[in-house]
Amino acid sequence: MSNFIQLHFLTAYPPSNLNRDDLGRPKTAVFGGTQRLRVSSQSLKRAWRTSDAFSNALHDQKGTRTKGLGNELYAKLAEELGEKKADETAKELAKLYGELKSPKKDGEKAAAEAREHETLVFLSPGEQQALETLALKLAKEKRAPTKEELAAFPMSGHGAADIALFGRMLAATPGKNVEAAAQVAHALSVHRVTVEDDFFTAVDDLNKHDEDAGAGHMGSTEFAAALFYEYVCIDRELLLRNLDGNEALAAKTVRALIEACLTASPTGKKNSFASSARASFALAEKGNQQPRSLAVSFLKAVEGADQMVTAIAALKDTRAKMDRAYGACWASEAILDAVGGRGSLKELLDFVAAPSGFEGGKGGAEPTGRGA
Repeated sequence: MSNFIQLHFLTAYPPSNLNRDDLGRPKTAVFGGTQRLRVSSQSLKRAWRTSDAFSNALHDQKGTRTKGLGNELYAKLAEELGEKKADETAKELAKLYGELKSPKKDGEKAAAEAREHETLVFLSPGEQQALETLALKLAKEKRAPTKEELAAFPMSGHGAADIALFGRMLAATPGKNVEAAAQVAHALSVHRVTVEDDFFTAVDDLNKHDEDAGAGHMGSTEFAAALFYEYVCIDRELLLRNLDGNEALAAKTVRALIEACLTASPTGKKNSFASSARASFALAEKGNQQPRSLAVSFLKAVEGADQMVTAIAALKDTRAKMDRAYGACWASEAILDAVGGRGSLKELLDFVAAPSGFEGGKGGAEPTGRGA
């Protein structure tokens, strides 16, 4: 039986461009017949796994996502093996994780590109250490890896908190994939949004206006402001399996992710908009029931001036009606309501990290609450 931790939260951002499309515009989506501002789940996950909250808690238990593994290995081998042999050996080791690029040009730059993966690969700290150990052994013994060494190379991906949460896919070796324990929805504004243009100029400090008093540069950037509904669901049992049953690391991982969700922001155009924000409202639920998003609360766009209060009320109302229709979809809860002055980040993190609180709810005991 799966134990689910669900987090619903509301975060307001002033004018910003958190996540751009291929034209540099803030991403949008149509929901409930109106245009909404959107931040992709990829952008959110990147912001969270690189945040101070996540990195400080799990700095030595984070994976590395890169195309540059082959060049890292080449740098460790080149002095001992020579360029040609180091190149061949680095490629053999890197191919454990996927296909490498095939540049059609020659030269040093092309040789480095030929050691890069076609797609990003995600390695755990244990895998990185094992690769480095094998590479140094090969360099010391001045030889290529044997078939037996390559076949026996440990590639579970387990032990890295971010790989356990967000998973990885290795097309060349699907048996080494890791199924993600965390589902992350795209953040969606709860209200109708219009993307606006900001025309700007930059002044040339050395321009004495003798001939030209105009700006040194002119441009425009697009932005929007929004109150977002965000939703994350963690399968705690799957997370535990991905971490080889390490309960302490699972608790630390959940705690770090939830703190990052509530305090870290996507970094798009951050310096132009100072768009850092914290969630104003968060509802955490635990239970064994089938998880569900509460995005339907905002199918009808929120209107009026007091959007935060209206959105919180809509979220609570929808959940209560869903519970009446389907039975409680949670067994215990914790609420952080910065608007209403109830609950705290510490209380919420203590709640989500605890291994208890998953029993009851639909078909069991009455739901229990904290911070409500």
